[in-house]
Amino acid sequence: MSEAVLQTYTRADEAFDCLQTAIIKGDLVPGEKIGEVELCSRFNLTRGPLREALGRLESRGLLIRRPHAGVKVVSVSAEELMELYRIREVMEGLAAKQAAERMTDQEIADLKATLDSHETMIEQAQGQAYYQAEGDYDFHHRIATGSRNAKLAQMLLGDLYYMVRMYRYRLSQSSGRPHRALGEHRRIAEAIASRDGELAEFLMKRHINAARENIETKIKTGTIGV
Repeated sequence: MSEAVLQTYTRADEAFDCLQTAIIKGDLVPGEKIGEVELCSRFNLTRGPLREALGRLESRGLLIRRPHAGVKVVSVSAEELMELYRIREVMEGLAAKQAAERMTDQEIADLKATLDSHETMIEQAQGQAYYQAEGDYDFHHRIATGSRNAKLAQMLLGDLYYMVRMYRYRLSQSSGRPHRALGEHRRIAEAIASRDGELAEFLMKRHINAARENIETKIKTGTIGV
């Protein structure tokens, strides 16, 4: 393996991964004010790596820094979140259609293998949660990159991607939803493998619409706040 591939995993990387996971899983909730001393104690971090990690999280749009108000985890209103999902429905539908036309056979095989690993994770969570790490471990990330549409992927995998990830995990924690979501992912993957772009687009849009309706129900019933 070349030296270019080998990268040192620093304490700042460790702090970044730790805090980003805490945000995604809801251990640090949207709108929560956070302080360096508390974070160092809570997550066993040191001040230097923590500050670098906070800067990286801020650049991803996951934290907001306000003069004289400190640092807070970003939050959106219920209405804004619904709009984000409507945007995803259209854009990811197109990404799925183009992925069916452009992904290689090996990429599709890797996509299916990723879903197999997701099934194992869901079983370990006793069917109550569906957490996808970012990048190639994330089904939606693979579809976006597999579309071979650089502009579309840039929009889907920029701030929109990290914002949505904050809510995807927390709002998928309900009995039955993780298994249903995995089943929807598998049907999308099969449509892509069959090179049926129109079906892949339809299934992706229906999948995201189902997720949005699940969130709306949770918000309306007070099961979870945004």
